[in-house]
Amino acid sequence: MLKRAREEAGVTQEELATRLHTRKSAISRIENHAEDIKLSTLEKFVRALGKHLRLEVA
Repeated sequence: MLKRAREEAGVTQEELATRLHTRKSAISRIENHAEDIKLSTLEKFVRALGKHLRLEVA
């Protein structure tokens, strides 16, 4: 889902890494192992793509 959001925003991993002041490898790790991601990191990731995070418990 994170990779798809990044691609839909037309942003490369390198560009996103620059926006988040991190490395491309960190973006890859987030996209491939999102089950271990902190909520604060997820929020930064989606905001850097110009999106909003919505958390829902159903």
